[in-house]
This record gives sequence, structure tokens and C-alpha cells, in this order.
Amino acid sequence: MFGDQAGSVELLWGGRERPSRGPKPALSLERIIRTAMALADAGGLGAVSMQRVAGELDFTKMSLYRYVPGKTELVALMVDTAMGEPPAAAGGDWRTALREWAEQLAAAFRRHPWLLEATVGPRVMGPHELDWAERALGALSDTGLNGGEQLDAVVVVTGHVRAITQISASMGLSSAQAKEPEQVMAAALNELLIGRSDRFPALTAALASAEETDSRDQSLEFGLERILDGLEAHIARRAKAPAPARGRRRRPTA
Repeated sequence: MFGDQAGSVELLWGGRERPSRGPKPALSLERIIRTAMALADAGGLGAVSMQRVAGELDFTKMSLYRYVPGKTELVALMVDTAMGEPPAAAGGDWRTALREWAEQLAAAFRRHPWLLEATVGPRVMGPHELDWAERALGALSDTGLNGGEQLDAVVVVTGHVRAITQISASMGLSSAQAKEPEQVMAAALNELLIGRSDRFPALTAALASAEETDSRDQSLEFGLERILDGLEAHIARRAKAPAPARGRRRRPTA
């Protein structure tokens, strides 16, 4: 089914047996993954190559192939390691749990911005990544939403988190500055608007109001709350909707 990604399945899901006897090797899959992640954290996925990782470890590229077939499989392992365990299930209702989940997902993207690029397109997802999906869906399991709606809700929340963290990453903000993209953008816009407020009155007024009320840099939280508001309203409507009537069986005629 997975075709040329079978190697990723084997590595991510434990299909490959590892030697349990003999001397401990100087190189390990864990060291390879961590070294590759450090390169990606510093320079993005483009900075990761089998040759570069081998050089950082002071081994030959051929030595790495004993542990991982190539960069595709290495990136799959990097993603699952970087994602790590999902946040523990938050106490309270589904909304609290899903909010916490989204905030922790944003934090993971901020720690490793290359995850935004590495987690798109057809690929093999690892056990940690599926653990994240399981946790989010678990928060929605008792809401009355059907399976398709639960999956769609998680996709919508994930898309919002990705969009906001992508903006931060595109501005070159570090994880410590990641909650300030609107402040950076506002500063640039204010400079462009000097002498042009008559042409852009609504934009000028909005920027001024945001600065006065200190309501900038809340796009992640604002958008998330509006998504959760929409889900809550949909769940309430679903709870009030009458159950679909079952059709009566026709009696057989003689």
C-alpha cells in the first residue's frame, strides 16, 4: 500500500529488529535523528542531508545507511520525534481539552518550524503523530458529532494553528518571539501608512485601536475561540435536533 514509503513504515512502526547482543555501537539511530533535527532547527529542512548529518557525527555517509535508507525516511523519523507525546488529557469539557491540544500543537511548531514543511503531502505518519490525532478526537468523542465531523473539526483547528505559526515562521521570529507577529506586521504597516491615512482610513483606524487597547498578537487565541464557538453552537443544535424517524415496515400482502 505504501509503495516507496515502505521503509518509513518499517522504521516508524517497529518492523525492523534491532540487535540486542554484542558491543554497543558508536552510532545509533537516535543520535542520527537528533543530529538531523538540530540541523533542521538551525537551517530548515534544506540543511539536512545524509552527507551533512554524517559529517556532524564524524562518520561516513555509508555508515548512516546501516540505520536509515535515506532522507525521506530520516525526515519521517524526525517528525515523529519532534512531535513527541501529545499533551495529557485536560480535565473539564471538550472545549478545554481541544484548546489545550491546539496550544501545545502551536508550541511544537514554534520549537521546530521545519515541521510545517515536513508535515504536508502524502507521507507515512508515525505513532506519536497518530497519538496527537487520537487525543484530539478523544476530546470530541462524547459531543454528539459523528466521526466525519470530529475529523473535520480537528482538521479545521489544525489548519488554524498551522496558518498562524506559519506567519511567525515566515517572519523569521524565534520561539521566544513567536507570539509577536502582529506587532512586527503593524510596525511595517504603520511606516507604510505615513501620509496615506486618507487612502486607507479603515486600516489606519484598526491599527491605532489595536495599539491603544493592546489587542494585538491574539490571532491564534482569537481564531481558536471563534472556531470553538462554532463547534459549540453546532453541537448544541445537534443535541436539540429530533432523532430521524424510522420508516415503517410494510406488512406483506397476500
